[in-house]
Amino acid sequence: MSEPMIGKRTPLFEYYKANGVKLIDFGGWEMPIQFSGILAEHEAVRERAGLFDCSHMGEIEISGNESESYLNGLLTNDVSVMTIGQAQYNIMCYPNGGAVDDVILFKLDKESYLLVCNASNTDKVYAWMEKNNEPEAILKNISDSIGLLALQGPAAIKILKELTGADLDAIGNYHFVEDQVVAGIPHVLISRTGYTGEDGFELYVASGQTASLWEKLLAAGEDYGLLPCGLGSRDTLRLEAGMPLYGHELSEEITPLAAGLGFAVKTNKTSDFIGKAALTAIRENGATEKIVGFEATERGIPREGYKVFSSDGAEIGVVTSGTQSPTLKKSIGMALVKSEAATIGTEIQIEIRNKRIQATIIPKPFYKRTKS
Repeated sequence: MSEPMIGKRTPLFEYYKANGVKLIDFGGWEMPIQFSGILAEHEAVRERAGLFDCSHMGEIEISGNESESYLNGLLTNDVSVMTIGQAQYNIMCYPNGGAVDDVILFKLDKESYLLVCNASNTDKVYAWMEKNNEPEAILKNISDSIGLLALQGPAAIKILKELTGADLDAIGNYHFVEDQVVAGIPHVLISRTGYTGEDGFELYVASGQTASLWEKLLAAGEDYGLLPCGLGSRDTLRLEAGMPLYGHELSEEITPLAAGLGFAVKTNKTSDFIGKAALTAIRENGATEKIVGFEATERGIPREGYKVFSSDGAEIGVVTSGTQSPTLKKSIGMALVKSEAATIGTEIQIEIRNKRIQATIIPKPFYKRTKS
């Protein structure tokens, strides 16, 4: 009898084991879907705070005097405009404009960057970076040495202030500070690049300190109603916020322009990045398909892979993500549809178990927090 396959484990694996947290396979990683329940965790992030283990994400260091020109030829956004302490949303593309991955790039100093990519794509991203390393930058995959925790929600800043002297108010959206002490743990990078639609912070820490930081954050957040959160609520939160997930709204087949991520595609920058010609042509001629948001106007929960039809019954696309929104109390989702059908207000039909329900294309995001 063969042993069950053991997936990759984050530094919190022993904590999960000791606390009886159920783990599932997620892109080759053993990860928690939920702790107390997806709805409770979702609500905690929207109303108070939630803490996520994101240590499965990949981290790659890029350094050397060629690092900026190398990255500008590899990524769609304009790396040359970044300042030290700034983070930038970016897409790494193939020559045909399809996405290798969407990433966040941190500018650490004049010649040093940190690239954070999706967990299941880390090996693919690193191999692509090595293959296209011209001019030569110094690359180092440091994923195994880094733990990553995300503290999200309206109370996140209050909780974190109890554990650090860092000036959190001075960290703007898509900015970060390095080498901070948090809960007595040194050399923590604190960023503000959330994936939930709420305010919050990400804490990059040495892998061996991750479990200690996790428990200290939970203890500090107890009076604020902080809950540990799994991948289930992370998905419902990002979907309400209209944020893409690689493999769903962005992929090797779905270009960033089809995904509605044109803000991160600088086809007018001087650098000739991989995929520039293809994306320039798509921008000039228009994408044949587009990712849209929709809400169901009849009962039924749309799921990934369900077919989408026009009001007159023609098949026009497919659902890429869908759920019953815990905040909005209605079924919402995103779909890849033919561009001619991608107009706000258009009535569509979604096939759920051989029955078609009515839905309407609406703007994204579905939920937007009220800024205090």
